[in-house]
Amino acid sequence: MKNWKKIVGIIIIIAAFIGGKEYYDMNIRHNFEVITEGKVYKSGVLPPDEIADYVKKYHIKSIVDLRFPGTADLVNNPEIPEELTAEKEAVEKIPGVNYFNNGSDQVPTQENLDSFFKIMDNPANYPVLIHCYHGVGRAELYSAVYRIEYEGWNKDKAREATRAFTKFTAFDLGEPKGDFLHNYKSRKEKNK
Repeated sequence: MKNWKKIVGIIIIIAAFIGGKEYYDMNIRHNFEVITEGKVYKSGVLPPDEIADYVKKYHIKSIVDLRFPGTADLVNNPEIPEELTAEKEAVEKIPGVNYFNNGSDQVPTQENLDSFFKIMDNPANYPVLIHCYHGVGRAELYSAVYRIEYEGWNKDKAREATRAFTKFTAFDLGEPKGDFLHNYKSRKEKNK
């Protein structure tokens, strides 16, 4: 495990050196990732004073925040109400950008999915940034759901695209997120 952490540290240092501070901040520090160029992006929490930079660079029209106060995982996801309010207020200052809070547990409820689909079904909301606290749990899961529902991806291909390696992660089979995606039935499948 220690060797793995050293390798990740070296990669971060090299990426920061090659790409500079801006690359590090946008792509590593905030776990920012392109899901579908020009349509969907995912990340972790963005500092309120940096949101406008992302909106401008990626032409984002909507931000879907998957955080909510009172999450059961306060150690790893300390979802502080003041931080959610600060983000919402920062987005409200940017003309033409929508802020949607769809607070979700690590595995979404049907109510969460229905809210997500309502946002994503509207072409006027694109490009969309989906984010949670770290950008590697809920944001990845909802990005996989997006790929299944809107791009026709196979559910296991979408699950496997959440990580370079899904083995021994939250997206592995036998884990709640992995099983959720593996057993996921798209709206098209349900309507057959």
